[in-house]
Amino acid sequence: MISFKFLIAAGLFVAFATSDVFAAEVATLKELVAAIRDGQEGDTVEVTAGIYRLQEPLELKSGMTLRGAGADKTVITHADDWKPSTKTLPDPEMTTKGMDTYAYLIRLANRASGVTISDLTLKGPQLHGAVFGFENEDLHLHDLRIRDFLWSGIRTFAMKRAKIHDCDFVDAGGRWQRGGTPGVKGGITGGAIFAIWMKESEIAHNRFRRTQMEKENEFYGIKCRQGKQSRIHHNTIEVNFSIEMPFENDEDVEIDHNICHGTISIPKHAGGPVPESNRTFHIHHNYMRHSYSIEFVRNGVEIDHNLFDFDTKQDVGNLISGFGKAPAKGPASFHNNLVSNPGRGVIWINEPYNRLVVRNNHIVTRTTATPRKEGLFGFSPDCDFSTIAIRNNFIECKGQPRPLMRNDESYGATIQNNRLENVSDTDRYENLPTDAQIGLETPLFFQCGVHEELTVNGWETGRTVQDVEQE
Repeated sequence: MISFKFLIAAGLFVAFATSDVFAAEVATLKELVAAIRDGQEGDTVEVTAGIYRLQEPLELKSGMTLRGAGADKTVITHADDWKPSTKTLPDPEMTTKGMDTYAYLIRLANRASGVTISDLTLKGPQLHGAVFGFENEDLHLHDLRIRDFLWSGIRTFAMKRAKIHDCDFVDAGGRWQRGGTPGVKGGITGGAIFAIWMKESEIAHNRFRRTQMEKENEFYGIKCRQGKQSRIHHNTIEVNFSIEMPFENDEDVEIDHNICHGTISIPKHAGGPVPESNRTFHIHHNYMRHSYSIEFVRNGVEIDHNLFDFDTKQDVGNLISGFGKAPAKGPASFHNNLVSNPGRGVIWINEPYNRLVVRNNHIVTRTTATPRKEGLFGFSPDCDFSTIAIRNNFIECKGQPRPLMRNDESYGATIQNNRLENVSDTDRYENLPTDAQIGLETPLFFQCGVHEELTVNGWETGRTVQDVEQE
């Protein structure tokens, strides 16, 4: 094993090497740029505390590690005169053609594997994003603060076996309409993490916040076009679209133990194919705060053991909403959830949707601001209602009575063994009792959010870290 130290003319550049490892500690911008540009695959670059203002992206090679002294200590940002055009925004999403992939602080070398970036702040606001990567495997991003970018904080194509955890995303995308496109508002936008074709990856223990955007503009915490065998868990997502995974053929995606202040959007034309595993999404043990919680439709979905906890003053949405027209074959299962104060209703699906089971949930409605009086379940008249079952649920309407169903055709569903209190249309169906348990099969108890910051115990929730700090 060999070890040595040397100085380069640029300043105090201290490095050491072994037969397998090379590491450099840098303290100036010139040293940082040289260490990445001239370094070899597998090198580690340690960046001391300070602010580093880049003129162009750092391009990391396979196996490289870029590590700072801490997110509050090492800040990588752009020089004032590095201001890429916003004419390429919104980017074309599904292809790099027409994108400015150099409008990012860090650009991973194409197909570079085993790159690690940690313990830094990556900051805009003039750039499209913080990190761009194309066909990268084993990417590891952690303990980063990513803030103030125009399009997307992390923007990747064909990411495989990635781990993104313990990061803080603040206004990390979706701000391009503020950045110099006159007359353009809303529309297509980016997200803090925007991944195309993500596989076998994990996104966990990250916090997503938005402080500088107009409320009417959409912004996505996690946006993904096709995910396979991936897990999104223990994140706290305080933006209006928490997770969007639309259109492409998703498979075995687990979304669990998150705090979501906005919508989880998973629509696919006609619901999409069901993979061999029989599951596209498993959404469980999340704490959901927005009355428009899940955007449908998708086939092969299971939604269970979540707490949906809505404000009666914000009653604009259906908990599950489907806006399409193409018939979807299902299946989907909605079970063992607690639902407090659904606004318009629990499930409304515009297109015909079959093989849906709603069972063993406890649903409590209260008089809303409007007030809402429509049925809790609304289905297309063209559904095959012999495949739809609502059974073993405890549904109680406190204050304003609500009907179970919204249209005459929906009464063709199997409605069985439900405990119904102050539900106004019980004369429209038999609701035959059985010996099956009504309501949750087991008590709902779990911890969620960043490092399990919130405890859900039935209808009750413990305080988050933010609650304590605000006090």
